[in-house]
Amino acid sequence: MEIIRFAELRSEPWRNGGGVTRELASHPKAASAQDGAWDWRVSIADLTKAGDFSAFPGMERVLTVVDGELLLLTVDGAEHPLEKYRPFRFSGEAAAHGALPTGDIRNLNVITRADSFKGFTSIIELSKKRAHPVFEGQLAVLLQGQATVSPGAAEVTENAEDGDTAAAPAEPEALNRYDAVVGSDVRSPEILGRGFLAVVSIDRVAG
Repeated sequence: MEIIRFAELRSEPWRNGGGVTRELASHPKAASAQDGAWDWRVSIADLTKAGDFSAFPGMERVLTVVDGELLLLTVDGAEHPLEKYRPFRFSGEAAAHGALPTGDIRNLNVITRADSFKGFTSIIELSKKRAHPVFEGQLAVLLQGQATVSPGAAEVTENAEDGDTAAAPAEPEALNRYDAVVGSDVRSPEILGRGFLAVVSIDRVAG
């Protein structure tokens, strides 16, 4: 079970000085969060002043405000008021400008190479009674509230002998705000709690 701890991530300032980015995951892993050498990237960015967004030619973006009230995003001249927890998709090569009428905000960003991958972001409300599994190709980010994550049930092997006792279940691990859980189809992690979770899915484009 892999957990990416937000508190341990390195922050990289934007080239225009308007904010900082913390990379949660990318593929292939790049030397810098800003160099665009990856085919997809999931990151969290803090915006502290209005300004232009960096262009990512050949990429597609899904941006979700996860803290703060409102981002006024202008894409190729059209203004889009983005409220909290409402994912918005746009071209990475579009001319984009962000204004902050209600103050600083924090965004969850999913950027994918358009001809190879497709990114999706879903916001779900957690439950203490029904665990939410995180599958292979997914990344689950705790946005708000309190939650724990446990490994899913292990597969039963054909070589198991009668009378064998099952291994003791692993203790749940607490998640802090913006910690991310990496999905798996072998033993899918399961998240329980109260609050909101962003589930990012990266699908390969058939081609």
